Amino acid sequence: MDKIKVLQELIDSANNIVFFGGAGVSTESGIKDFRSKDGLYHLQSKYGCPYEEMLSSTYFFKHTDTFYKFYRDMMIDTKARPNAAHIFLANLEKKKNLTVITQNIDGLHQMAGSSNVLELHGSIHRNTCLKCGAHYTLEDILKMDSTPKCPKCGGLIKPNVTLYEEQLDQNVLRNAIKAISEADLMIIAGTSLRVYPASGLVYYFRGKHLVVINKEPLSLGNEVALEIAAPVGETFKNLKI
Repeated sequence: MDKIKVLQELIDSANNIVFFGGAGVSTESGIKDFRSKDGLYHLQSKYGCPYEEMLSSTYFFKHTDTFYKFYRDMMIDTKARPNAAHIFLANLEKKKNLTVITQNIDGLHQMAGSSNVLELHGSIHRNTCLKCGAHYTLEDILKMDSTPKCPKCGGLIKPNVTLYEEQLDQNVLRNAIKAISEADLMIIAGTSLRVYPASGLVYYFRGKHLVVINKEPLSLGNEVALEIAAPVGETFKNLKI
């Protein structure tokens, strides 16, 4: 069976598509993932604390200066550019009713041209003063001192990314559930589905076809219509709009 051909047919025949992506969507753009054997969580920490622990709300507020050193060094990549997956989805949105739901915070979908994007875990491109609520871009943050403070009031600025111990944006979550429940094709790509509650969103899908594109197999049972064990960008590079 030519899996690329089957995927092409499923996309062509679908009316309402949801693409649910994780860190593996951006690795081909040079951004490191978290849980793979070469991922961020398996690297030796430079800061005397596991990187996974440093991505918690507790750590952010207790060790803000060190958090920002880690965040600037490991979480922000200003050189990253959209890969074939991001570009394909941006072009597909022009022809299909497509919603991109991403666990990534890098903004590469929008950089590629996608507009209907739900960012479950926020974005490095949005930052907020915790004191006065002023908003700042990533470019603003990069021009500030290592631990950014609000020029208006002196308050601490926090990236609008969801850290461990924090809740997802409930409006984004509701919109994601709605999009998934109304889709007739759902493509799950580049994710281990180990992060809750994002992983639970899959079970709201009641459409015709569920597709998985992931290097490692996922335990989703017989509901999967097509499974492709390959990099996401490499897969989409072989498709036509």
